[in-house]
Order: sequence, then C-alpha cells, then structure tokens
Amino acid sequence: MHELTLVALNQEPEEEIGWQERSLCAQTDPEAFFPEKGGSTREAKKVCVGCEVRAECLEYALANDERFGIWGGLSERERRKLKKRAV
Repeated sequence: MHELTLVALNQEPEEEIGWQERSLCAQTDPEAFFPEKGGSTREAKKVCVGCEVRAECLEYALANDERFGIWGGLSERERRKLKKRAV
C-alpha cells in the first residue's frame, strides 16, 4: 500500500481496517494507485472493478477527503465531481 494509506491505516480503529485488508490494491503495485500528475489511472481502475470492497473504499475516501490516488475506482477529480453532484 502507498505511504498515505499506511498512515491512515495506523490511525483507524481495528474494526474499520477490515475492508482495507480485503482490498485488491493491497495485493498489487501501489504505484498504480498513485500515478504521477497526468499519468494513467487505467490499470488501477481495472483492479478496482473486480474488488469486493470498492464501495467501502470510495466511502472512506469521500468521508476522509482523500485528495490523492485512486479510491473506490475513482480519481480525485472524479470524487470531487461526485461530491458536487451530491450537494
């Protein structure tokens, strides 16, 4: 997992971490989920499509205002748009 994710994991109550342990991204290259600016998000999103905890991941990212990386299959820009539509 990426360093930012590890910091978040260390601050979560133990029962809240369960979904992250079951995530497919935890079993793959973390660099794909935190591409350089302008880099492709395609590979990360392919992993997210088949992930059983995609909804929990997206919910976490929205609730914690994650500003970097692919969470729940969405980029930061896509999450921002989703939040605006929800308001």
